[in-house]
Amino acid sequence: MDTPAPPSPPALLPPPQSSSFPPAPPLLWQGSITVALGPGLPESRALAALARLRRAWGSHGIRLTRSRPGSPADLRLQWGRALNGEEHEDSESYRLEIGEAGVLISGAGPRGLVHGCATLAQLATPLPLDEGSGEAPNPVCPSPGIQLPIGRVEDHPHFPHRGVMIDVSRDKVPTLPTLLRRIDRLASWKINQIQLYFEHVFAYQGHETVWREASPFTPAQVRALDLFCRHRGIELVPNQNSFGHFHRWLRHDEYRPLAECPEGVEHPFSDEIEPFSLCPTDPETFQLLGDLYSQLLPCFSSDQLNVGCDETFDMVRCRSQEAAEERSSHAVYLDTVNTIANLAHQHGRRIQLWGDILLKHPEAAHQLPEDSVILEWGYEADHPFHQHVPKFAAACQPPSRRQLYVCPGTSSWNSFGGRWQNALDNLAAAAQAGAEHGAHGLLITDWGDYGHLQPPVISLPGLVAGACRAWCPDGLNQPGAPSVENLLDRHALLDPSGTLSTALRELGSAFTEIGGRAFNGTPLFHLIIHPDDGLDHRRYQGLSAEGLQRCKERLLAAATSLSQTRSQRPDAQLLARELTWVAELLTFACDLALGRLQAAGGGSAGALDDLPKDLAGQLAEALSPLVAEHRPLWLARHRPGGRRDSVHRLERLLGRLQQLANA
Repeated sequence: MDTPAPPSPPALLPPPQSSSFPPAPPLLWQGSITVALGPGLPESRALAALARLRRAWGSHGIRLTRSRPGSPADLRLQWGRALNGEEHEDSESYRLEIGEAGVLISGAGPRGLVHGCATLAQLATPLPLDEGSGEAPNPVCPSPGIQLPIGRVEDHPHFPHRGVMIDVSRDKVPTLPTLLRRIDRLASWKINQIQLYFEHVFAYQGHETVWREASPFTPAQVRALDLFCRHRGIELVPNQNSFGHFHRWLRHDEYRPLAECPEGVEHPFSDEIEPFSLCPTDPETFQLLGDLYSQLLPCFSSDQLNVGCDETFDMVRCRSQEAAEERSSHAVYLDTVNTIANLAHQHGRRIQLWGDILLKHPEAAHQLPEDSVILEWGYEADHPFHQHVPKFAAACQPPSRRQLYVCPGTSSWNSFGGRWQNALDNLAAAAQAGAEHGAHGLLITDWGDYGHLQPPVISLPGLVAGACRAWCPDGLNQPGAPSVENLLDRHALLDPSGTLSTALRELGSAFTEIGGRAFNGTPLFHLIIHPDDGLDHRRYQGLSAEGLQRCKERLLAAATSLSQTRSQRPDAQLLARELTWVAELLTFACDLALGRLQAAGGGSAGALDDLPKDLAGQLAEALSPLVAEHRPLWLARHRPGGRRDSVHRLERLLGRLQQLANA
């Protein structure tokens, strides 16, 4: 009888710098596994590293116990020279060796040991159940042990700072259990920095008017999050936008006097005319920020603060115009940033800030505080990272202590279903430019513009690919590298059938059939969110009925396949329900576009009001249950605050269609 071939090593997330797994029978572990610590390794450091293994293997009946001194051990942890000859506290490099006699993990520092254990957890696969035993599966211990491939991994990260920024201010505030699960998953992918993007969702005392309806984070909750992150080797960086994007505050009468333009301006993040940025020449602006920082920053152990300062559309248009005429608008901006940095320094924090305004005068980056972090962001596949990054890198060279992060995105927002290829290309371009020009970090951004209507699962392809690029920029390009779908199936969706990853790819790709191009989004999304724009708008140029029909066919196939998933996630049914909702909403958008194209054949611009009465009724009937489904899907993972603002963007279109049908 032929000996079965050893299983192929599982695809690792992120792919390691170097690995070797020769054909060999796997190492089998069952029951109690003995652990030995090398000389000089504090037990507290070992426990932090082993925590990942305890959580991952507990359901497979594996118990970790300390071996007796001098006795053999199944798993040994030790300090050691890992890659590049590093051996110091801050090193994240490690070596993992799996042999017939057991496993050895050598870390150049505590974080290297944590990463080595995370990789070992990923390499383990459950032993198959004995189907002939006749015994029912044990829900607490579904498999009788694990198997590990014989081999070796030598690994270290390229970017020291590998972060994810989660938008919690565009209506959608995750429940604490949802957020903890998300953070734990990111930690297992070797992400070491998390930011929650705050505009108005922290419960600042004395400012209840701003956050009362938002289901905000309380100081106690943030402290608990900070502790949870520290236990997983993650720095939770406070993030409070402190210049632009302040409209959630300034729309209220008691804060309006602090606005640059109190009467309001048009801006891309609301359909209302409202004030957007703080006035940089008003001393009370900095009194307010000082109050916010004094309440927010004690909840975090990080020595950083992301102050935003991006997209100051209305800066120097009103109250600070005279100052700009005297000193230049960029001087006003730099003075503001430096004043904000001084406020942060009073709390022992250095600032991070977005680099879009600085790009107008990149040489002025030398005037930023020496300890600041510049965030170069861009979200299109063709964003010119290679042109922008060198402009900032010059200000971040030693002896300066400034740092530079490249900041691509998940491409989930303004889309319902994501933009699959755009996300992969955008992340790859950012990582390549950052690696070539000496960036210190890669921060994956996950925004929620226009009501955060995409479910969290839509962000997973970008998060998976981003974690890979942040650790090893070329890891996904190497011969034999795993596909993003493979990594999604194994590490995010837990779906051996591949159904969910295929559906995700199709939902994020079908829109490419329709023609048209929407910057930072998809035409189908904007058809629903901006119903008053005619089809002669530039984002709809090239829209075709043939393309819309092809898109509908792909969406239908994706939705139909979801019933075949074998995902082992506890929320597998909810995932399928969320993806079905996305497929049906995008299909509705196709039908809406087809109807408007037909109306445009009569010589109009395809305006919504030109839809025939009966077709408007059919579209309203299709949209109504999707609007109703918004509520249970939202509340399954997120707090109620902000939901009404989000669903209003769908209800507005539904109301218009019903009016047309009843006219």
